[in-house]
Amino acid sequence: MSNVYDKAHELKSTLAESEEFATLKSLHVQIDADEIAKRMLDNFRKLQLELQQKQMQGVQITEEEAQQAQQQFELVQQHELISKLMEAEQRLSVIIGDVNKIITEPLEEIYGNPEQ
Repeated sequence: MSNVYDKAHELKSTLAESEEFATLKSLHVQIDADEIAKRMLDNFRKLQLELQQKQMQGVQITEEEAQQAQQQFELVQQHELISKLMEAEQRLSVIIGDVNKIITEPLEEIYGNPEQ
């Protein structure tokens, strides 16, 4: 029987060599080289993180904060590079989610599927 950790490292390498990862990496390099795009993305991510931390602490997000987050999102979506980056992140996230589902299938045989 093969070692699970060896297979995990093989999967890591496969992911790192994938077209989706290469696209994501390239877009990060392009954004890092574009001062305006980098600042816009950093500001957006900072705001996202602040709001997530508030939610985890049980603090209610104000209407003003939600509106500000929506405006920031709409603004960064208008920047072509950032929009492409977000699309690439989403594609990679779907792949990782699919892989996670596949590798946890044996556990579903024991515990069942909690989504059902």
